[in-house]
Amino acid sequence: MKKMKNGGRYFMASVRIGPKGQIVIPKEARELFGLEPGDALVLLADRKRGIALQTVDTLEPVVRKIFDTLPEREEADE
Repeated sequence: MKKMKNGGRYFMASVRIGPKGQIVIPKEARELFGLEPGDALVLLADRKRGIALQTVDTLEPVVRKIFDTLPEREEADE
């Protein structure tokens, strides 16, 4: 099952988990997001909301904002 909606903004497909726990991201989804072999993705999981994959480039600014708001702590001497 593969479906494109709203002029190519949305994509849905079913994938299977292989014997090594791997999935294949369909070609249409890779093209939609410009994913190439070797690109890094972050897997986010929540028992109630499900699983999401996000590109590292998209999450980096969010993570930087989080770290920038954390109070600075002195590093312990080793």
